[in-house]
Amino acid sequence: MFETQLDVERKTLAILKILHSSQKPAGSSVIAHKIKDYGIELTERAVRYHLRLTDERGLTKLVRERDGRIITEKGIHEINSALVKDKVGFAISRIELLSFRTDFDFEKRLGTVPVNISIFKKEDFEKAFRAMKPAFENGLCVSNLVRVVPSEEQIGNITVPEDKIGLATVCSIVVNGVLLKAGVPMDSRFGGTLQITNGKPVRFTEIIHYNGSSLDPSEVFIKARMTSVVKAATTGNGQILANFREIPAICRSTTEHVVDGLKRAGLGGVLMIGNTSEPVCEIPIEHGRVGIILLGGLNPVACAQEANIEMENLSMSAVIDYTDLVDYRDALNTLR
Repeated sequence: MFETQLDVERKTLAILKILHSSQKPAGSSVIAHKIKDYGIELTERAVRYHLRLTDERGLTKLVRERDGRIITEKGIHEINSALVKDKVGFAISRIELLSFRTDFDFEKRLGTVPVNISIFKKEDFEKAFRAMKPAFENGLCVSNLVRVVPSEEQIGNITVPEDKIGLATVCSIVVNGVLLKAGVPMDSRFGGTLQITNGKPVRFTEIIHYNGSSLDPSEVFIKARMTSVVKAATTGNGQILANFREIPAICRSTTEHVVDGLKRAGLGGVLMIGNTSEPVCEIPIEHGRVGIILLGGLNPVACAQEANIEMENLSMSAVIDYTDLVDYRDALNTLR
């Protein structure tokens, strides 16, 4: 396939970022695997081709044939001075798109809701589901409603691969979407890991701003094994996935009405709503605004990762009909 200069630069930047974040030299096989996280598909052969180009430009350097390459100072400079378009994150765009596509009516309990999709090996699925139980049972999720997707069936525009099982969990963007329809503008600022102490949210320990990342922060934190959701669920102390939003203070009563309606429909996710202009979990709030903390929809899936179960997460990936969701306790029966 013909590559434009724009394509080449995008792939080059992704390769440089992978090498920059690596603690040791990386070869083409490692890069080919990790570059998928940037929404890019490259074979090992294609990666080697691009690495030769980066070598020629002095952006990377071969250590030894078997060890792979490292990034040079010039390569680091290239990352820092990358084109503005490459630094603009896509996570915020996906949030806005899914918010617009969400048309759930909590009074009628009809309409579409946004979901994350996680793909598991078929033989690991029941074990993974058991591992998720603490998050569901202790309220560390957006909803206890899920959808199990059998092998080779489609959800949204995603087809579950052969010998795999998909799990759709409700995404916290459902709050954005329903508030949008109610006329409340919600500013999505960042996702992070939130410290829970004695069952109470204390402070964010790590954050990634949506407008600076092409990945959902929750995916990043799960892969980096930076959560302890099971511990938080069972002992009241740990690190969970959470998202930070803001609304105008004048919209507070409408927001509380919507949140209450969502809860009645089994769609929660709002961990806390702050006071006007006051910090929430040590995050400063602008004058005339209110901070809101939402639970991460992938908290149950993080439990499976903590149990060393492999999965592929496709967060903020689809909207599905609310009536297709079932209580997680009945979900396994849909496979039988």
